Amino acid sequence: MRNVARLAMAPLVAALLGNAPPQGSATQETATRNQAVAAKLPLADQADFADARRGLLAQHDSDILNPDGSVAWSVDAFDFLASEAPDTANPSLWRQSQLAAIHGLFEVVPGIYQVRGYDLSVMTLIAGKTGWIVIDPLLSAAPAKASLELANRTLGEKPVVAVLYTHSHADHFGGVLGVTSKEDLQSSKVAIYAPNGFMRETVGESVLAGTAMGRRAQYQFGAKVPVGPGGVVGVGLGPKLSTGAIGLLPPTRELSTDGETLDIDGIIFEFIDAGQTEAPAEFVFYLPQFRALHTAEVVTRNFHNILTPRGAIVRDSLEWSRKIDEILTRFGTKSDLMLASHHWPTWGAGEVMRKLRNQRDTYRFTHDQTLRLANQGKTMDEIAVAIGEPDFAATDFGTRGYYGTFQHNSKAVYQHYFGWWNAVPADYDALPKVEEAKRWIDALGGADVALAQGRAAFEAGDYRWASRLLQMLVFADPANEPGKEWLAASYEQLGFQSEGGTWRNIYLSAAQDLRDPPDTTALTTTTAEVLAAIPTIDLFNSLAARFNPAKMQSPEAVLAFEFSDTGEAITVDLRKSVLFPRKGAPADPAMKLTIARSDMNRLLARQVTIPELIGAGAASFEGNPGALQAMFAALDEPDPLFEIVEP
Repeated sequence: MRNVARLAMAPLVAALLGNAPPQGSATQETATRNQAVAAKLPLADQADFADARRGLLAQHDSDILNPDGSVAWSVDAFDFLASEAPDTANPSLWRQSQLAAIHGLFEVVPGIYQVRGYDLSVMTLIAGKTGWIVIDPLLSAAPAKASLELANRTLGEKPVVAVLYTHSHADHFGGVLGVTSKEDLQSSKVAIYAPNGFMRETVGESVLAGTAMGRRAQYQFGAKVPVGPGGVVGVGLGPKLSTGAIGLLPPTRELSTDGETLDIDGIIFEFIDAGQTEAPAEFVFYLPQFRALHTAEVVTRNFHNILTPRGAIVRDSLEWSRKIDEILTRFGTKSDLMLASHHWPTWGAGEVMRKLRNQRDTYRFTHDQTLRLANQGKTMDEIAVAIGEPDFAATDFGTRGYYGTFQHNSKAVYQHYFGWWNAVPADYDALPKVEEAKRWIDALGGADVALAQGRAAFEAGDYRWASRLLQMLVFADPANEPGKEWLAASYEQLGFQSEGGTWRNIYLSAAQDLRDPPDTTALTTTTAEVLAAIPTIDLFNSLAARFNPAKMQSPEAVLAFEFSDTGEAITVDLRKSVLFPRKGAPADPAMKLTIARSDMNRLLARQVTIPELIGAGAASFEGNPGALQAMFAALDEPDPLFEIVEP
């Protein structure tokens, strides 16, 4: 039968030989699809552009540099967006990117200012009685420092007296060392406020799962893809991530889940806990003196991710909609202004109410329609095709899927209720992808036939099916260069068509990885600065998540770690299959290592080794050194650049 299949496909194989796949240009099918998007949406509406430019006071006119001279942010990188949308970009995403790229220091109302367009997120500055209250100091220190300096030059020098982290994602705390310092925190010159559970959730995302999330985030944010009309045009949530070290200072205070009202440097903040919406730890707040509502990342000017592609705990879309309704009912009628940690503000009580209702109902629509279809027996993939979008998404650009999409988020709702199994029995214990791919290619009649079918699907403009076929071929035969070339071309066209910035970046990142040698630059949140802020027990939990039983070649033992600078002690129960840490010292350890916690941070960040620390007198041990050696020898090194588009 296989020989018959090969013979039947022979004319198609021969007909397609010699054609080179397109690279960097849109096919006619992609151009037509993008033109259809432009025809059905009110892209000429300029109201958002007026709001995004409102209150502009000053701009950076040169690149923002890191301390080592590298570019943290290129000020003119997105200037190309001033032109009309090319065929290589979805015009709706192009419009959103134009808006997100408008940069500078803006007066929102007297006393509230934002610095936008110099990172993925937005930094808000509130003029308190004695100094600046900084809301969300961006991802890295250099843009945060430059943003604060821009404000001080323009508005007058003020010290930073408080910092608020609205939630536990790195682009909202990672630049804190650009606006304050560990010394100012320790001397109480600055106070840092965060939502309940902030440190716990930061540990989970930045340390325990940080390596895999960082690699997946490279695709989500297009870290390797050049900025330009055929590359990254924006993420939907903002332009892109800044480049630089991520830092963290622990909060002075985590707020109650019951909500609190605080006077911070003469400004009244009425907080609502919004955990388990966009982040497990998050708050929003109302400023009665300004009749202003800050919605953090719970309400922004796009449909957010219910499950982010980089990976995170799936979010509760029903609770998300309910929380927006709580915000609406408590503060909607008395808010003349709404601003957030991304995008540009909304002015006018009527507009605030309209946008809150539409945002609330975006999450509720996705939740309810997913369950309606699931209860009719539809599978996850079928629901994603059938769900459509609510009527108001046709005119309210703030509810469109620039970051999360209705298809993607319906699958997240499905996962929240039903888990990973889509109720197709063959998928319950499916073969691993590489093994499955090899069998499919063999069943199709071999690599040549699979390649020909994939190319035929591409020529027909069926890029989703072409990608599926050709990804099977590449997983079965990674050395098949024509297969990789055509797969890259298929992914590229899907990226050019995508309205979602994350979808575009994922597809274009895949095409880039197939065409070019692997990049050596990894996204990481496990810097020494971040590790320094992590509770000690959680550092050891992160080591436990690296423990490889196959590498454990020594007898089981109980180890003690004592930290000379913090007075803490950690017990490690080292077994053949599990490394189990707990707080406190053991009664009779096989080995005790005494070390400063600050040196432990450097050790885990690979800045120093144990022999170097012992040789310098900075660490000492008692008992069997072999037990310590066995523990570290059994730890896998995370791979921050593991393959995604190839096996």
